[in-house]
Amino acid sequence: MDLALLRTFVAVHRAGSFTRAAGLLGLSQPAVTGQIRTLERQLGRPLFLRTARGVVPTTVGDELAHKAAPHLDALVEITEAGLDDRSPLRTLHLAGPPEFTALRALPALTTLVTQGLAVRCAFGSAEELFEGLGAGHHDLAITTARPRGRLLAATPLCDEEHVLVAAPRWAARLGGPAVLQVKGVRALEALPVVEVHESLPLVTRYWSAVFDTRPVTAGTIIAPDLRAVLACVAQGAGLGVLPRYLCMDALDAGEVVALLNPPVPPLRTYFLVVRTGALALPHIARAHEWLLRAAVDW
Repeated sequence: MDLALLRTFVAVHRAGSFTRAAGLLGLSQPAVTGQIRTLERQLGRPLFLRTARGVVPTTVGDELAHKAAPHLDALVEITEAGLDDRSPLRTLHLAGPPEFTALRALPALTTLVTQGLAVRCAFGSAEELFEGLGAGHHDLAITTARPRGRLLAATPLCDEEHVLVAAPRWAARLGGPAVLQVKGVRALEALPVVEVHESLPLVTRYWSAVFDTRPVTAGTIIAPDLRAVLACVAQGAGLGVLPRYLCMDALDAGEVVALLNPPVPPLRTYFLVVRTGALALPHIARAHEWLLRAAVDW
C-alpha cells in the first residue's frame, strides 16, 4: 500500500474535511479526493461518509486511522529529526488558554527550551483547540474540557481553585466574609461584575457551586483575559471570580480581598490533550511528561 495514500487518509481523518486536509498537505482538494477514492478502491471499503460540513469516518476508517496514525507519526519523526546530532531543533506547537499558558505552562517548559526544544504558542477556547489538534495545527493543548471521541486523548493535569474577589473597599462595605456568609448571595447583587464573557461563565459556575443559584446581574466590564479582570477588580471596578494562582500575589499584597472562604471551593480541571498516537513522538511526549511533573506543585 502506498504510504502517501495513508498519509493523506490520516490528514483527512484528523481534519474532518478534504479541503482542510488539502491545505495541510499542500495539495489540491481534487487530488486529496482522488487519493482517498484510490485507497477506498484498494481496501474495498468506504472510509468516510460525506456530510454538509465535511466528512465523518466510517467504522473501518476509524479502525484504520487508529492503527496507521502512530506509525506514520513515528516515520515523520524519523525523517524530520535526522540521523545524527546535527539535527535541527524540534518544535512543539502548544495551545491553551492565554493566562494559564503564559503563567504556568510556558515557564514550566523553559528547561526543555534550554535543552533544544522550540515552542510556538496559540490561544483559544476548548472547541477551537480541539479543532486545531484534529487538523494538525497543534501538537499539545491545555484545555478546561475533556474531548469526546477517540481522535484525541486527554490526561488530567491539575485543578484550579476559584476565588470570589473584590477591592478592599467593596469588602468593607459588605462587612467581610462572616457577614456575607449570613446575608448570602443577595448582598452581592448590587456589586458590579467584571468577567471574561457576556455569559459570565466564571461567576455563574461559582454561584451554582456555592449559592446553588444563578447570578441575576449583567457584567459591567467584559474583558476576554483574566489578567485584565484582575486589574479591573483591583482598581475597584467590581467583583470577579478568578483562579487562585492568578490572584494569589494580589491577595497577599492586599490589592484584592477574598469575599468568601467556602469549605469546598469551586474547582476547574485542566487537561493535557493530544492526538491519539502523538505521544510516540519524543518531543511531544517529553513536554507532556514535563508539564505533568510541574503540575504537582500547582
